[in-house]
Amino acid sequence: MEILKIAAKSNCKSVAGAIASLVEKSERVALHAVGAAAINQAVKAIAISRGFVASHGLDLITIIGFTKVIIEGQDKTAMKFIVEAR
Repeated sequence: MEILKIAAKSNCKSVAGAIASLVEKSERVALHAVGAAAINQAVKAIAISRGFVASHGLDLITIIGFTKVIIEGQDKTAMKFIVEAR
């Protein structure tokens, strides 16, 4: 499963394109986001990617949870979004 790390300054449409590309290849993709702004960008990217894959007859589902990531040597709690086609 591919992991995309989302930052507060991530471009939603670019991330959405990456999600759509991976999901169309029958892959699951995970997005990791730390902080409110990064989570906002991740959610917007997932919503946009649903529109991208709809023309191919795919519908996306998202499973949301928490995960630990290491940033600059420190453990942080991140939101984890697992996206897959239904």
